[in-house]
Amino acid sequence: MTVYALAQITIHDRERYDRYVAAFLPVLARHGGRLLAADGSPQVVEGSWPHEKAVLMSFDNREDFERWSTSPEYREISRDREAATEGVVILLDGIGHAWPA
Repeated sequence: MTVYALAQITIHDRERYDRYVAAFLPVLARHGGRLLAADGSPQVVEGSWPHEKAVLMSFDNREDFERWSTSPEYREISRDREAATEGVVILLDGIGHAWPA
C-alpha cells in the first residue's frame, strides 16, 4: 500500500539545507520515492502552523520508505537537513482498502 511522508520544517541554516536539497532528488528516485509537493510558503487555511516549508513524498510501500530513510546514501545527506532545520516528518498510510478508519 502506498505511504506518504510529510515533512514540516523551519530552516535556520540555508547553506546547509541547500546542500541537502541539491543531493536529495537523485537519492529519493534511486529508492523509488516520488516528490509530490514542496512548498516554501504553504497557505495555512485553518489553525496555526509553526513551520515555513512542507514537503510531501510517496513510496509504493512502507518497506521502500524504510530502505530509503535508512540507506547509507540518504543518511549521509540527511546530516545537513538535520543540522539545518527543525520540524517533524510523519508517515501516512494511503487510503487503499483500509477506508474508513
